[in-house]
Amino acid sequence: MTLLLAHISDLHLDGGERATRRAERVMDHLRALPHPVDAVLVTGDIADHGTEAEYEQAARILAAPFPVLTLPGNHDVRAAYRKALLGEEPGDGPVNRLHDISGTAVLMCDSSIPGRDEGRLDAATLDWLDTTLTGLPEDTPALVAFHHPPVELHHPYLDSIMLEQPGDLATLLNAHPQVVAVLTGHAHTAAASTFAARPLLVAPATTWTLRLPWEGPDLADRTQPPGIAFHVLDEDRRLTSHYRVVV
Repeated sequence: MTLLLAHISDLHLDGGERATRRAERVMDHLRALPHPVDAVLVTGDIADHGTEAEYEQAARILAAPFPVLTLPGNHDVRAAYRKALLGEEPGDGPVNRLHDISGTAVLMCDSSIPGRDEGRLDAATLDWLDTTLTGLPEDTPALVAFHHPPVELHHPYLDSIMLEQPGDLATLLNAHPQVVAVLTGHAHTAAASTFAARPLLVAPATTWTLRLPWEGPDLADRTQPPGIAFHVLDEDRRLTSHYRVVV
């Protein structure tokens, strides 16, 4: 069975008109597709300041007739995220969730380090990943998603706040061949690379686009439209990705 996922990231909702309009445009576009997606993945930095009001706004904007799967980024605050977006008791531990989407296991992991911009999959999260993947039937394909890219993307600022200790994750993934790909956000630029002999696919940002070093000295390009990645996982476990902008 073919799986169709939409992958968005870095909404940075702050209550302001600009961030609100851009996130609404993206979700309106996804809701209006003639063929609905099986799920939307939102890979972090949903809120800009991590307030409950920002997550309440996110809950309204992200409401859809299909599953919307989220995970925290470095701008997110776990307790407020849990309470106002997930409707759970507030807590400060990592937010890790397993979702079954049309027979594919989607593991949404928390790579945030409270109070810091760089990321890490801590011991509890790595143990959860290992235990969860071990418990899956061998024929179940899996996707692992978190916020911080685990490889350098060749921008000095971005590479200074990437995932720390990526080798721990690579070792874990090498023990679980059912993991098809790794999906991240954080970079504010659509990107594709490899990690642990798998595709690494980075979603474009909803809020603004990163200027790469050869594009100019300014960090943020606020003129670019928000973007979406569409990931198609076929019956042969081949993942194909398409990137679109929403004007």
